[in-house]
Order: sequence, then structure tokens, then C-alpha cells
Amino acid sequence: MPDETTISVWDTTSAEPDLGKGLNGDTACDVAIIGGGYTGLSTALHAAEKGMNCHVLEAQRIGHGGSGRNVGLVNAGLWMPPQDVQAILGEAKSVPLIKALGDMPEYVFSLIEKHQIQCEPHRSGTIHAAHSPSGFRNLQRRAEGWKRLGVHVDLLDASDVAEKTGSNAFFGGLLDRRAGTIDPMGYTRGLGRAALSAGARISVGTKAQNLSHDGTHWTVSTNQGIVTAKYVVLATNAYADDLWPGLRQSYTSIPFFQLSTQPLGAPANHILKGNQGLWDTAPIMFSLRRDNQGRLIIGSMGAIHGDTTGLSQRWAAKTLHRLFPDLGPVEFESAWHGQIAMTSDHIFRIHRPAENLFAPVGYNGRGIITGTLFGQALSDLMTGAPEDTLPVPISDIQPARFRTVKTNLFQTAFTMNQFWKSL
Repeated sequence: MPDETTISVWDTTSAEPDLGKGLNGDTACDVAIIGGGYTGLSTALHAAEKGMNCHVLEAQRIGHGGSGRNVGLVNAGLWMPPQDVQAILGEAKSVPLIKALGDMPEYVFSLIEKHQIQCEPHRSGTIHAAHSPSGFRNLQRRAEGWKRLGVHVDLLDASDVAEKTGSNAFFGGLLDRRAGTIDPMGYTRGLGRAALSAGARISVGTKAQNLSHDGTHWTVSTNQGIVTAKYVVLATNAYADDLWPGLRQSYTSIPFFQLSTQPLGAPANHILKGNQGLWDTAPIMFSLRRDNQGRLIIGSMGAIHGDTTGLSQRWAAKTLHRLFPDLGPVEFESAWHGQIAMTSDHIFRIHRPAENLFAPVGYNGRGIITGTLFGQALSDLMTGAPEDTLPVPISDIQPARFRTVKTNLFQTAFTMNQFWKSL
């Protein structure tokens, strides 16, 4: 297992410093935000800018959960093709949602520019690479779906993908120029810094242990003191615990692991030379990207087995050799995994299980844009915006069907995938 004292490679390389301090006694605020990741810090930033007194309560460190372990792909849209979203939600609800998520990379990069967040932003797009001929047909369908909505994405043939990625392993690809890459921990800390500047408070090492409501205000009991608030936002996504009954059981948690090489220098300059991030169409997908120091960061669904040595390292080395046979052996310096909250239909949820209590969950691998969007939307709602302006309607918490069975099957499949592809 990876060393939990280091969250990810981004934890040690980010130019944005760690932030936050412990809660010092009891306090009161307008909105208590539980979780110091994208959602919590975006909520704090946007609500504080609207004049609300915000307090972020993080049990560990800022970015300790999925935000600091993210791949850093600022993708547009949901996990699914636009046609599938429309089939599930209907045109009236799906088109505004798809547009909002399609516009979110631009908004994320505008926040980075506005607050001068040091997070290695590259607005050069992401490449969805076809692992097979059927994968390319899927990308053709995606491109057609975006075209119907008036959005242009570049459908690439195999030679185009080879030129942009440095690999001949793909059957084509889809380049979405709205998207890009960032240092995900840098973005998280930068949102926190901006929230502090706007007047929010951030308490780390402060675990929420109990919630109660007296008919007017919420009381959040923590290991460091009590926080009283009008509103509470449970901004934990895939890292929900039992603080609110049933929330953790409402989604299926899927691990995603990554390993980073040492800086590779000139021998790897031809790999993703335009600084696009990459993810493929395989059922057990993998991701690949660079950082500004020349590291390659590769990952896939599943947990880390063996840290920088062992099964996951063998999978990573074998996969890089398959993609780039001329690269030669590489050494890995960091390994980690995080959790993704998946819903059955791959569409996220906003729950309101009690008065003035909000719990957005189920980001389905789109944490950067979704967390940022939800923070903005919830701050609007708490300052008077109509409920129908939320990205999705508020829904009741429902248990995910066959959650335990799915979790066990996924874990087995992911581990076997690492094993077979490391041979």
C-alpha cells in the first residue's frame, strides 16, 4: 500500500503551499462545509464572495481525498456520450446540464487565472483514445452527439493520434479542445487560498462526528469543538462516512491508482508533446499525462498493489513499454490511489436529506468540473437563487443496488487486469 503520509506526487511537487489550521474552540457561521476538496473549497470561495460566513472542516489535510489524488484532467461533459445523457434525463433537463458541464473547463481556467493559482494549467485539450476499432466507433458516436449540440470536437485517425501522443497503439481518438490538464492538488490548495482571501475559514485535522438540528440551526460536533451554522454542506463525495445515515451506501466506490515516473527528460519529449491528457475507451480504462518536470503519470481503475514495486509497478512498466517501445526502462518514484463515487446511471446527485443540509455525490470521475460547479451552484442557492437553477434536481438518498457485490466484482476484475497486463 502507498504511504498515506504523502497523498500523491502532487502533494510534494505542488507550488501552492498546504494551508489551514486546527479548530480552536466553539464557533458559529452561516455555512459549515464538511470536506476540504473541490466541492467544499469551491462552495467556501463562492459563498464567501457573496458575503456568507463560511467554515470548512477537513478531517485530515486539504486535498486528502479524491481532490489531491486526481489525474488532473479538466474534461468537459459527463462520463457518457451526450446522447445517453439525453436518453436518461430527457432533452429539457439534459441539454442545460450538458452545456453547463461543457462550459466548466473554461470556468475552471478562469478561476485559475483570476486567483493566480499555481497548478501547471495547460489548455491544450484532452485526448480520448480508441483502444480498439469498436472504441473508435464509440468516439465517432460521441463526436456526432456533440455536433448535434453545436459543439466541435476533433475526431482523429490513428496517424493523428500517433503524432500527438507518440504512440502507435491507438485506433484513433477524440480531441476536445475545451479541456486541459492541471496539477490537481495545486488547484485544490489554490481554491482554499482564494477562499481564505474572501473571508472563509478552514480548519484541518477537524473531524465532524455528529450532526444535530434544533429547528433553526445545525450543530456540528467535531473532535476539536462545536460549530453552529444555518446551512451544512456535506462535501465528501466518495469519502463519505457514517456522519449522515445512508449517504455512503448511495454510490459504488471505485479505486483509481496512479504511478509517476522520475523526470524523464529528452527521451520522453515526444510523448504527449502538446501537454494533452489522455484516457482510453477500454472498459477498464487507463489514463496518461505529463507534468511540467517531465514525469509521466499513468493510472487505471483499481487499488495500488505493492507501491513503486510489485504488481502495479509491473503493470505500469509493461503498459508504458507497449505504448512507447523505444522509451526503455523507467523508474517510478510515487504511487497512490483514490476513490471515485459511481452512480448506476453515471449522473451525479444533489441530496437534501434535511432542512438546509446538502449532500452532492456521485461525480463519476469528473471531480474537477463537477465539484467546482456544485460549489458555485450551492452558494447561489443559499443566497437566494431558485432551486431550479441547480445543475440537477434535488433527489432523495437511495441505496445503490447490489453495492457490495459490485464492489467485490470490480475489485477482482481490476486486480486481474493488472495481473494479466503485467505478464
